[in-house]
Amino acid sequence: MIVQGKIPDKHLVAIVDGNVRHREQLSATLQAYYSVHIYGDSTNALMGLGVSPPGLVLVGEYVPPSSGVNFIRALRFEREMGQTPVVFISDNGDPDVLAAALSAGATDCIIKPYRRSALLNVVSAQINMRVEKSWKDLPTLACSALQDTLTLFGSIADIFDQSYPIQYGAVAESCASIVDAVTTNVYPAILEGVHDHDQVTFVHSLRAATLLALFGHSIGLPRPQQILLACGGLLHDVGKLGIRHSVLNKTENLTDDEKQMIRDHVGVGVSFLRGATDMPKGILTITGQHHERLDGSGYPQGLAANQLNELARMSAVVDIFTAMTDPRMYKPRYRVQEALKIMTDEMSSQIDQELVARFREILLDTLPKSAAR
Repeated sequence: MIVQGKIPDKHLVAIVDGNVRHREQLSATLQAYYSVHIYGDSTNALMGLGVSPPGLVLVGEYVPPSSGVNFIRALRFEREMGQTPVVFISDNGDPDVLAAALSAGATDCIIKPYRRSALLNVVSAQINMRVEKSWKDLPTLACSALQDTLTLFGSIADIFDQSYPIQYGAVAESCASIVDAVTTNVYPAILEGVHDHDQVTFVHSLRAATLLALFGHSIGLPRPQQILLACGGLLHDVGKLGIRHSVLNKTENLTDDEKQMIRDHVGVGVSFLRGATDMPKGILTITGQHHERLDGSGYPQGLAANQLNELARMSAVVDIFTAMTDPRMYKPRYRVQEALKIMTDEMSSQIDQELVARFREILLDTLPKSAAR
């Protein structure tokens, strides 16, 4: 259903479990992040999955009239479900049952009792695995950009957790593939390829990196500057790597402490990036000022127009547009034209309208018509 120009973007997860209480617990946990269909027996499940194929199936140990293992076997005979990730949920971790589930076609298993966070991690990882496998069908440059930046993003997360310094050279090397994709006009495949990925910060950051590189390319900046812009986009929200998944994807109103945690990601990100001896000043500007606004209403410093250079203004435009058009678990996304209209009509005092107009022209000239609606 489309609401006020927005497009729903939740992945569909199916729950197949004869245990009513567990089925309801699973649904309560997942429905904040995903669209959920639930089934209590194999007959209704196979019919329902044929009508609405999900991105992932969770299967309990007991599925009437037989077992979860037998249901998985039957599911794998369905042509449309042959490659769909299936997570088997074991009641007690019986090794023979787990082995049978994997042999039947389960792609992963989880054992009761499990933590809510563990369940969400398994679901997200399985969805992402399927998305990442699909990248091999994209143009070579787009595939390389997606794989390079995902690998880099994972290493950055590890470095961030361990408080090690980041190396700008490694980031620039990875982001060069984004610039190559932009230069050869295959960048829409990057935006399409990352769309269904279930790692929110990575999706937002890669889209921002791609669109900033496109911005730089379209206004004639030299390649090193395009790479810097791509790196700035990829790193601008690095401070969010320290924020819990449950807060980043919360569907209810954030508490005051959670709101402050979100706002603090800017300062956390800048502090982290300053640990690199070779980090360009422009990256720090993009990271530190992408939430500043021309009228002084932004954060964290409340800088105003004459204090914001071109990099800060460009990053604000791209960050706002990307956030509005990102696929997110907790909200529908705006269509491209609707997002641009809001940025023009409702944010005229906050962001550089000359850059917005230029960005609009770039997008509508280069994006496929289907993506620009």
